[in-house]
Amino acid sequence: QAPLVESGGGLVQPGGSLHLSCTGSPGGLDLARYAVGWFRQAPGKEERVGVALLGREDATTYYPGGRVTISRDNAKNTVSLQINNLNLDDTGIYYCAADLKTSTMRAGRAAYWGQGTQVTLSS
Repeated sequence: QAPLVESGGGLVQPGGSLHLSCTGSPGGLDLARYAVGWFRQAPGKEERVGVALLGREDATTYYPGGRVTISRDNAKNTVSLQINNLNLDDTGIYYCAADLKTSTMRAGRAAYWGQGTQVTLSS
């Protein structure tokens, strides 16, 4: 079983909102101990670009304009991503990742990755 499981993707309309969840698998990672990040892989691209990162004490978002929120629910062992005012460029596969070191996460070299969830913008 994958150590991280993403959910919440699908077909969404421009201007709408997206809520994705990343859950540690049962008996697996305790996400409260990890830095957790969300990355997007655009269609036809190999690179996974950072969307937001949640360290143990701080949060970083990489989208301008305050469209993105990342948060934890330790009781549910879940880290959630909210993106508002979606546009066509938000299309892609969204991956959740976790690592004990925030610096490693920022470099995109996290130790643990989910299998990704597809998000498609369509009017």
